[in-house]
Amino acid sequence: MERVHLTYAFDAYCGWCYGFGPALHEFAAANADRIELRVLSGGLFTGSRALPVSAYPHIPGANDRIAELTGVTFGAGYRAALKDGTAVMDSADAATGLVALRGQPGANALDAAAAMQRAWYLDGRSLSDPALYRDLAGELGLDADAVATAYASPATRAEAAADFRAVRRLGVDGYPTLLLHTDHGTDRLGGPVASAEALTRALDQHLSPSL
Repeated sequence: MERVHLTYAFDAYCGWCYGFGPALHEFAAANADRIELRVLSGGLFTGSRALPVSAYPHIPGANDRIAELTGVTFGAGYRAALKDGTAVMDSADAATGLVALRGQPGANALDAAAAMQRAWYLDGRSLSDPALYRDLAGELGLDADAVATAYASPATRAEAAADFRAVRRLGVDGYPTLLLHTDHGTDRLGGPVASAEALTRALDQHLSPSL
């Protein structure tokens, strides 16, 4: 069976992406034999928006809503980081980290994205800390030295910036966004609170004319 191509546009510092993660993982696993999924960072907090978390006072309330609608939990380390308020959310650093991880032999980009989000939303660890990516490499069974070298490389940061441009070209204006690419164009599948089953049904509906 020829696999269909999907793009997941997310940001590691996006709480709704964190909430959507479990359903997306379940969907990806259930449809692994027929989909090819790429993961791109969108750049939610870059430039003048790369600020301490205290600059975004809406976040705690949004987290309550995310937890209510998706069932995810926010860890003690993350809650402590919110209370302290000094951690800077820099999506360019996070996107560089994703590129460094996903580019390794045997890496799974969706697993890497999830590991990064757990590091922030459970443990409150900065996604700008190079040491974090060594730890995540170990967690994901990747070469820590290779990941560290990649994270420090200007080429990796350039690829992260290319991710941002690719997401803009796709017309994505919010996160998370899951896109299906077909001969007929690009269609969005589901939304931030969609279940794995709903995503599979949407995929089936989009593909049925060509079956």
